[in-house]
Amino acid sequence: MSVIRIANLADPRLADYSHQTDVALKKARGTEHGLYIAESALVLERALRAGHVPRSVLALGTTVEEARALVGDDVPIFSGPSELLEQLTGYLLHRGLIAAMNRPALPTVESLLASARRVIILENVSDPTNVGAIFRSVGAIGADAVLVTERCSDPFYRRAIRVSMGTVLQVPWTRLGDWASTRALLTASGFQIAALALSEDAVSLRDFVAPAKLALVLGAEGDGLTPEALAAADTIVQIPMAHGIDSLNVAAAAAVAMWSVAG
Repeated sequence: MSVIRIANLADPRLADYSHQTDVALKKARGTEHGLYIAESALVLERALRAGHVPRSVLALGTTVEEARALVGDDVPIFSGPSELLEQLTGYLLHRGLIAAMNRPALPTVESLLASARRVIILENVSDPTNVGAIFRSVGAIGADAVLVTERCSDPFYRRAIRVSMGTVLQVPWTRLGDWASTRALLTASGFQIAALALSEDAVSLRDFVAPAKLALVLGAEGDGLTPEALAAADTIVQIPMAHGIDSLNVAAAAAVAMWSVAG
């Protein structure tokens, strides 16, 4: 398929890029699981390496050949000047290209736990920037999987993918059910659960001895973990602080905790 030069922004094939929200893309027609947006050649390359399938690519004139090198001639590549593409999308394409990617089916929790030793659980973390930062840091340090609750921001949201530099496409993740079923699955797979929280009976992370299989639980910004999450944990762990500071940003806390238990 040849490169398609954009002449009319009303072209229905451009609908995936026309001021679309993450929520609208997740419900995109003609898809099985929805779409997400991959920004930059680097993120697109990581998405392709993970086996994700592009529906189309939108590229500035200078990055068309780079896009073709990645997706070949079977994926439509729409191209046009920067001003026109900014008018279409509502933002400047700083990284030269974006791609509308088909969301893959999420794996089961059981399949992710089968070969994992270190798992991160995100409970109701609502900021996609924090979700992306967490994926990038824990993935680099050694998390085998990330599990997110239903009220957690979607790791496939554009900001989360961008902040993570595509790490959300590299580290396996999926959604969890309620805490009762989650604890049962983790226990059956040999995991112990350590929740990071400010608690009088919390164990200092310096003194915590990580078991062979560990799930680290981090909570929402501000509110912290729910009572259900704390009740499901085998241990409450706290990062020791200095200068009267009581807590870290959740993304920073995830990196510190993961480093401590990586082994």
